[in-house]
Amino acid sequence: MFRTALIGLLALGSSAVFAQASSTNPFATPIEASRDIITVHFSEFARIPNDDAGFAPRLMHMVTEAGTGQRIVSAMTGQLYAMNADGGNVHLYVDINDPKWQVRVMSAGSERGLQSFAFHPQFSQAGTPGFGKFYTYTDTGNTDPAPDYVSGGERRTHDTVLLEWTAKNPQAASYDGEAPRVLFRAAQPFPNHNGGQIGFNPLAMPGDEDYGLLYVGLADGGSGGDPLNAGQNLASYFGKILRLDPLGHDSSNGQYGIPASNPFAGDNRSDTLGEIYAYGVRNPQRFNWDASNGHMYLADIGQNQVEEITPVSKGANLGWNTWEGSYRYVDREVSLDNPRSAPGITWPVAEYDHADPLFQRQVAVTGLVVYRSDAIPALHNKLVFGDNPSGELFYIDADAASQGGQSAIRRILLSDGGQAKTFLQIIQEKNAAEGSDVAQRADLRFGYGPDNQIYLLNKHDGIIRLLQP
Repeated sequence: MFRTALIGLLALGSSAVFAQASSTNPFATPIEASRDIITVHFSEFARIPNDDAGFAPRLMHMVTEAGTGQRIVSAMTGQLYAMNADGGNVHLYVDINDPKWQVRVMSAGSERGLQSFAFHPQFSQAGTPGFGKFYTYTDTGNTDPAPDYVSGGERRTHDTVLLEWTAKNPQAASYDGEAPRVLFRAAQPFPNHNGGQIGFNPLAMPGDEDYGLLYVGLADGGSGGDPLNAGQNLASYFGKILRLDPLGHDSSNGQYGIPASNPFAGDNRSDTLGEIYAYGVRNPQRFNWDASNGHMYLADIGQNQVEEITPVSKGANLGWNTWEGSYRYVDREVSLDNPRSAPGITWPVAEYDHADPLFQRQVAVTGLVVYRSDAIPALHNKLVFGDNPSGELFYIDADAASQGGQSAIRRILLSDGGQAKTFLQIIQEKNAAEGSDVAQRADLRFGYGPDNQIYLLNKHDGIIRLLQP
């Protein structure tokens, strides 16, 4: 009970401490809560066990390893769990917090911990350079080693490290390799806005430019408003989407490669980093690719006003911290004057406002999936995303010309015994039925399976739910 309350307090505090003054609402018309609702069914796919103290795991990210077909899910406290394609045989794959790895996962508060993980596309292919390799992206309390990335801030609250693990037998039920190798270590100046997602482009095939390259979201370093001005600074790793060759060695620390096809690779200017793929991001929690056209999209958490879903292309500037979504960011507020008026900025395809009555005190975009499957016909050709605290699920037309804003955003509800409910309601009713503390927020994350399978994760009941027709 105490831990639940403490986590909730820290979650509130991470927003409250850095809150800015309110500004004029950029979207005066609320999301049309009852228009064009899509209702989908779901099943309880798997359950991840509670921790030793009896608390639900803080589920964060889930992928399917293509070669083995195993579904792997992470908890923020540092564990990777594996399960079969049908959700059975749930077991611990690796505990990054095990003292023998000497990582010391920092999972205090609501934003720190094991952020993301990814399997190399050659993980199950014997005789290839990526055989057995997977990557974890975690916050750590071990700040003894010298960092590779520094923010320019005076503080060092913790580090975010990108680790490479090499399994001897990828088919083994649990990790059987040695200690991980550090690709980079980023010294964090504040306890919030740490890493984000890492991932390989699942559409890239051998011989493609993107094949085997690892995308890494690195937030602006935290506090509020990007006080270190990292987002627009091409000499800073923070506030960026990086693209690395994890098997290369021509980086400044020699632990990874810089793809020659990166937009700033080979730039002789001392103030431009070759690792940067795109810049001007604030808190790049989730990204994904559209199987129809290869486009990449990012869910970037906003400051005080605007949450956004934005396309990401090579060399793109997403605007932060001179722009928050479609609006200029001035004196710690958004200005409604001349939206989308700067040349060279990549604007959102969808964005929504914190003041909308659908949301709670905290607002944070999450997701996302461009759903091109016929398995759930109602979602076909929809870009699906959500709001993390409230657990609201949304969609927009993936192929419609978009000018941003929230006018095109529609809701997705879950069918439970014939009744349409929000994801938070589903979690709360499960809590009540099991005699647990009833969650006040959803902490929604998505998991991914073959053929656009969408799994719903949360931090309050350990249940992975699969969307169904």
